[in-house]
Amino acid sequence: MDVLMTGAYGRCGTAVIDHLHDGAGYDFTYLNRSDRPDGHPYGDYETIVADVADRDALVSAADGRDAMVHMAAYPFTDGGWDEVFEPNIIGMYNALEAARTRQLESFVFISSNHAVGMYEQEFAPEIYATEFDLTVDHTDPVRPDSFYGVSKCFGEALGRYYVENYEYPRRFYALRVGTVNMPPYDHPYGDAEQGVADGAFERDSAEYDRAVTRMKALWQSRRDFAHQVDCCLQNETVEYGTFYGVSDNRRRWFDIEHARDQIGYDPQDDGERWNGPPE
Repeated sequence: MDVLMTGAYGRCGTAVIDHLHDGAGYDFTYLNRSDRPDGHPYGDYETIVADVADRDALVSAADGRDAMVHMAAYPFTDGGWDEVFEPNIIGMYNALEAARTRQLESFVFISSNHAVGMYEQEFAPEIYATEFDLTVDHTDPVRPDSFYGVSKCFGEALGRYYVENYEYPRRFYALRVGTVNMPPYDHPYGDAEQGVADGAFERDSAEYDRAVTRMKALWQSRRDFAHQVDCCLQNETVEYGTFYGVSDNRRRWFDIEHARDQIGYDPQDDGERWNGPPE
């Protein structure tokens, strides 16, 4: 299967590279706004350097592909409308137009938990406890917590419009990803350890503990994320689906049974198995 992946060198894209590039039956083409410098850990992969706001470049990159994994976006919740509009709104439209005109079978959209982030905003920090009684699934209303979250809701809605009104893409998958981190922080203590490294707080602080309990709910390991993308690419039965992207965490408030049933998602990790960061 020939797959175009946009936004290839972020946290999620590199997880796919690490776990699916070799030996998974895919021929990936990587598109990124900038190339990797010499000596970069991901500097050896052939890259199409293009901005997703450039529709002609995206259409050209999609030519001859079977599927697209669309990750390119402005990724921060503190951004205003001007920050998200071009990469997240125009870029999403361009990506789907490329899939339509180049007749791609499948489109995997990396959405975000921030499309429903107000559930967390309403109930935090109690929501991070294992005994908190809340499950948010694919049937619950979207509740974006930011313009970034709004842009992800837009992407999901536009994807549904395309598969229900055009011949291509034939299948659309929206993954509402929790938190995927780069390899040094690929564990439920990752955000807390990053906070210490950045000087935001110290270990044994309330802020550190809160970051850990939150990540034990929202963490999606890199291998579980890549596996979920693989599940979508291999699926041929779902026309449109919204699936939550977290590992099998006992503290999670996001449903993953729908993903198990519909696309065979079988996560291997659980944040509760960790009692501390790796030494």
